[in-house]
Parts: sequence; C-alpha cells; structure tokens
Amino acid sequence: MLFLVKLFPEITIKTRPVRRRFIRQLRKNIKTVTYEFDPGISVVGEWDSLEVQTSVSDPEVLAQISDRLTSTPGIAKFLEVDKYPLSDMEAILDLALEYHGEGLSGKTFAVRCKRTGKHAFKSTDVERYVGAGLNTRTQASGVNLSNPDITVMLEIRDDAVFMVRDQKQGLGGFPLGCQDSVLSLISGGFDSSVSSFLCIKRGLQTHYCFFNLGGKAHELAVKEVALFLWMKYHSSHRVKFISVPFERVVEEILTKVDNSQMGVVLKRMMLRAAGRVADSLQIEALVTGESVAQVSSQTLPNLSVIDSVSESLVLRPLATTDKQEIIDIARCIGTEQFSKDIPEYCAVISNKPTTRAKIDRIEREESHFDFAVLDSAVTDARHQLINDLINDFSEEAADVQIVNDLDESFTVIDIRHPDEQEMKPLHLSSEMTPKALLCIPFYKLRSSFDNLDKAHRYALYCDKGMMSRLHAANLMDEGFRNVRVLDLSSGRSRS
Repeated sequence: MLFLVKLFPEITIKTRPVRRRFIRQLRKNIKTVTYEFDPGISVVGEWDSLEVQTSVSDPEVLAQISDRLTSTPGIAKFLEVDKYPLSDMEAILDLALEYHGEGLSGKTFAVRCKRTGKHAFKSTDVERYVGAGLNTRTQASGVNLSNPDITVMLEIRDDAVFMVRDQKQGLGGFPLGCQDSVLSLISGGFDSSVSSFLCIKRGLQTHYCFFNLGGKAHELAVKEVALFLWMKYHSSHRVKFISVPFERVVEEILTKVDNSQMGVVLKRMMLRAAGRVADSLQIEALVTGESVAQVSSQTLPNLSVIDSVSESLVLRPLATTDKQEIIDIARCIGTEQFSKDIPEYCAVISNKPTTRAKIDRIEREESHFDFAVLDSAVTDARHQLINDLINDFSEEAADVQIVNDLDESFTVIDIRHPDEQEMKPLHLSSEMTPKALLCIPFYKLRSSFDNLDKAHRYALYCDKGMMSRLHAANLMDEGFRNVRVLDLSSGRSRS
C-alpha cells in the first residue's frame, strides 16, 4: 500500500531551510509511529509531499497504520493511492476505467486532477479528457461538477500518475520535535486534556504535571488520560509524567487561608510548583486548560494575580473557547469518556470565591502559609517516563498474573476504546476456549466489575498491555483477586 501524505499548509509557507527541517522531522516521526506495524516501512519526499510505502497487506494492520497517520501532527491529509508511470492521456483514461468503470453505473461523477511538475497539458485538460471518456464508455448517468455521487481523484506528479483509492484527513499542525517542550498541568478533565492535545497538535513536545488532590483513584484516572493522549497523538517522542502530592498543600490552604481567596491561592501554589518542575526539566513554558470567566478563578483579574508568581511563560490554548466547544473537541479526539467522570477537585475548596483578587490581599493570606509544605511536595514529586506508568502502583501490581492460554474458567474482557475494538476486533485462536468474550471499555470497567460473576476468572486485554495492567493492578488493590492480564504476544492468537 502506498500513502501520499500532504503537508499542513503552514509548513509550506516556511522558509526553505525551516520547511526542509520540518519535513525531515515529519518523515522521522512517521517511521517511528508505524514501526511496530512494519519495521521496513519507507517514507520518502523532500518538498511537497511524502510517499509512505508499506509491504503490509493485512487490512487490519493497514487500518492501524492509517489511524497513526490521521493522528500524527504535521499531516493535513493523506491519500491511499496506486502509482503508475505517466505516459499519455489515453493511458490515464484506461486507469480511470479500471478503477471506476463499474462503480459509475447509474451514478453522476466528476473528475478532479491535481498536477505538480512541468507538463505539456494542464490539470483541466486531464479532467476534460478523462471525464469525457468515462461519460461515453461507462454506464454513468452523467457529469455533475457541483455535487457528484462519485469523485474520480487522481494526481500527476512529474513523471508519475497516482490513482486515488481513498482520502483521509490528518491533524494538521506542526511535526513534533520542531518546537520546544511545554509542561501541561493536567487534571484529567475536559479542559486540561484538550489544551494538552492542542499543544501536541502545534508540534510542542508536551510533558504532563499532575497535582494529586483526590488520592490514588484520581491519579489512576489522570494517568489514563495522559497515556491515551501519548499513545494516540505523540508516541513519536519520549515524554514525562510528573505527579506532585498536593494533599498537604490543600490542607494548609484550608486551615490558613480565608475561604474567598482559596481558589486563587491554590492556583498560585500550583504554578509555583509547576515552574520548579519545569526548571528541573529545562522547560520554559507551562500550559493550563483555563478559559476566561469559565469559573471564578479564571476572571482576568484573578488570572493576572495567579500568573504573577510564575517566571515561566503560561500558555492557555483555550483562553477564549466555550465549554461546549471544548467538550466537542474532547469527543473528537477521544478523551470525552475519560474526562466526564473525573471530578474537578480544584473547584471544591472555596464556597464564596473572589472574582477580583487583589495582589496585596493574596500575599497577606499567603504569609500564613507554611511554604515548607510546598517545598516538600515538589521534592516528593514522582518523575516517570509516560510508558513506565504501569509500574507506579502498590506492591500488588507486581502480583498481576499474565496469561497467554485460556480455558472455560476464564472470561475475556476487551477493555480497549470502542474505536480500537471496531478497527481491530479481537480474534482468539481455536486453542483458546474462554467462557465468554466481553467488550467493556476501560472507562466503564470499574463501575461494571461489581456486577460480574465473582466466581469467574477474568482476563483483561488491550493491545500493548499497558491499560490492562493498570486496571488489573487497581482492581487487585480493591480486593478483586480473580483478575489476570491476557498477553497475545506469543502469537497463538491473532488480533
């Protein structure tokens, strides 16, 4: 299969050296994110587009490669194409008849040709010639240039003609690795997840900083969001997840700070801590999910007072975005199901919050705060590579049993996102005979597990084993000892 990758338009208006650097980085990123599906995948191209060639023919694997391309920053769109030598107009018409002849029966159509290079003809010449030929040599009901039933797409690039089978949208944005790093303050809610995504899309290498206010369950939920974002949108680069224990900081604020000022003080403490974490990672900018006036702490006066403690640049990608727009983006990128059940812990500590904070009043309140507590929180912060999150659980996590053979005492639970389940259905080999196969997405697993038959043994499955290990460890921590993780890497099953 050959994919013709089109660059995000803003890349094409960069200066020649910058454009070449961006394209080199995009080639590298594509090879990195598709390597697991085809180690020999070829990515070539220097200027206008990239040709991604794979020898893989399995439709499920091709669908996964396609999914990675749709989720890779820097790609505006890509075409699934077949490439042929360019000869003459009649040869192009013959190809169009081969690809679309039967499918045009009873349908209206239009021919669209894009051309790059020096030729003796124009794109419109090709469209007219091929369109006329298809109209007279097929059972098409006619040409409709404004709203055709079928669009016959082809591209001519120098001495090659590409017949387009399908076209898919990409993320756009800039390739990761072309911009600097940022530290995103992630709570797992709609706002911080979407703001993180928008930074990734813009080519910013996005690391995650989480302030734990809600205990282990809260931390697990936020790690899932971060892990999902990384695996889907920026696994081409290594990023860190930093968890800062903030329970004592909140306790200090609750006991030392006036109720109306608590929200602003908490956000200032978070920026202070995040700035120190960022300094340790040599990161110059922080990212938050705040939107102007969405909640009381996000009025302009409050944001100004909050930002005054930060020596780092603070980016707010959602500053003027409506809440419904944010939720719509979350639904589109796949984080809605994660975020909708995560409580907003930051919002519950002040009953009558100020909307017009004054710096002298805030500093007076903070003078009662024991900053040694904040220092301790930063010191105790846990820094991990994001792909190592599965190791960050209690000792029971080490006791999670991995199985690669199943009998009738097991029920398999596919915990992948529904989109992944649809794209790549789980197929067990005939040697495996589980009692049942259930599809329960990870975000519904805990609420559903109580209703399952406790006499059964359950084997959790996901593609890489990360999510399944996370959830198995968490369920075991809660006393469920009938949980295992299904590992299909032995090759006895196909999925």
